[in-house]
Order: sequence, then C-alpha cells, then structure tokens
Amino acid sequence: MPLTEHIAELRVRLTRSVLAIVLASILSAFFYDQLFDLVVAPFDTIKEQYEREGATVTLNFGNIGDPFTFALKICAMSGLFLSSPVWMYNLWGFVAPGLHKREKRYGIAFVAVSVPLFLGGAVLAYIFLPKGFDLLIGFNPDPQSVANIIGLNDYLSFVLRMFLVFGIAFVLPVFLVALNLAGVVTGRQLLKAWRPVILGAFLFAAIATPSGDPYTMTALAVPMLFLYYTAAGLALLTDRRRRRAGIDGLDYAALDDDEASPLRDRPTPLDDQPTPLDDQPTPLDEGPDGPDQNR
Repeated sequence: MPLTEHIAELRVRLTRSVLAIVLASILSAFFYDQLFDLVVAPFDTIKEQYEREGATVTLNFGNIGDPFTFALKICAMSGLFLSSPVWMYNLWGFVAPGLHKREKRYGIAFVAVSVPLFLGGAVLAYIFLPKGFDLLIGFNPDPQSVANIIGLNDYLSFVLRMFLVFGIAFVLPVFLVALNLAGVVTGRQLLKAWRPVILGAFLFAAIATPSGDPYTMTALAVPMLFLYYTAAGLALLTDRRRRRAGIDGLDYAALDDDEASPLRDRPTPLDDQPTPLDDQPTPLDEGPDGPDQNR
C-alpha cells in the first residue's frame, strides 16, 4: 500500500475507534450515579479509617463547573474501557495488512486475549488503590490539625492513570507474542534478556504508578514479569513448531546474514540420456517453405 492509503486506513480505524468510545460514553451517562459510587469507593475506605482517628479527609469540587466536568470524565473513562474490544480490534486491523494471510487469523485471538488482560490490569489497580491513598495521605504530619481536602478532578486523574498504566502493562506481553509470530523476535532472545527485563519492570512500575508506594509497585511489576515469561514460553513453543514444520528442520533465524543456508536437496544425474537430433531435417520435416517451424 502507498503512504496515502496507509494514512486513509489509519483515519478509518481512528474514526471507528473514536465513535465506539463516544457511543459507549453516552451509554455510561445513564449509569453515572453507579459509576460515581464505584470510583469513589476506594477513597471512602481510607476516609472511614482516618475519621475514626479524628482526621479530616474528604473529596470536594473546587469550582462551580467541576461537577459537570467530573461527570464527563467519568463517562469518558467508562466508555474507553467498555469500547476496548472495538479499538483493540481496529488496532490489529491496521497492522494486519502488513502480515501474511496465516498471521491475520490471529486477530481474533489477539482481541480475545488483550481485552481481558487490559480489564484485568484495571481491576488489579482498583484493588490496590486504597494502599496508594493510605501511603500518600499518611505523609500528613498532623492529620488532626491539617485537613486533607482533595479535588475530585485530581482524584479522578489519579485513578485513571492507575487504570491505564496497569491495563497497558498487562497487554504488552501480547505484543511480544505478536512480534514473535511475525518473526521479529524469538523465544530464546526473550529469555536471554531476563536481567534488563526484571530491572525494567520494577523501574517502569516505580515511575508509572502515581502513588510510588512499594505495594502498588510490586503489584504491577510481579504480574508484568509473570506475563512476560508466559509470552516467552509461548514464543519458544512457536519457534519449536516452526522448526518442526520447516523443510530441513533448520533454524534460519540463527544463521548469520552473510552465511549461505545449506540445501537439503542436491542435484542428481538424469537416468535417461538425451537423444541427439539429426544434423539434417528429414523430408517429412520440410514444408513448402522449408523446414517446419512449428515442429
């Protein structure tokens, strides 16, 4: 495809994804009260704990238009998660034209695995939200005298960042499997990089999580490593299946770029010797205009 067609394809995919998010957000508006209670529930757990100790911890709207803005953000966040099967499928659909026909069949499997992982990461973030709130609010040296009044818009941004970070981190191993299916990386290469992978997982968890507490960081890094090595194991199985299905059983990915690949089939001599042609054509081979050219 030329560049203009790629851009047109990207525009179509983005339009479909945005429309799906908008429609899901409109649908979520009918359940705004339930969504509000769901988002605020992790904070209410910490609030009750601090109120028993005599501290003031509360959420508030700072400006007159904040309730409307907060409602839009909650509905948009809900629409993003509800429409995740649509925009993930369109993401795969944009990449699929560059793959072989056999590789395109993995599109449904890609969506079927990515969506539960993305939503599962968001659920795990939701479970560990109270731990992060407790750590951050606990830095108040005198909670009885100094109140923790948190804006709801800032609170929602914090929650959304946690959801997206956990969700995207859980989907990354699926892209590793996709790269292995496309022949970009091998399972052996994924296993050899275990040292930087472990270090990178904890660094990513420490930087990406807004709270930065060790509980949330570990809760993100450990599942990431588990999913990474699961992807590496699937890549090893894929590589083994490719070697078994190969013509000569060789791992061509391990060959040097300048090395000639060995051939299994060797040329063999013919059993029948060719019959020599006569030097002069016979009268039967000649036509009225000389030798028959169609013979």
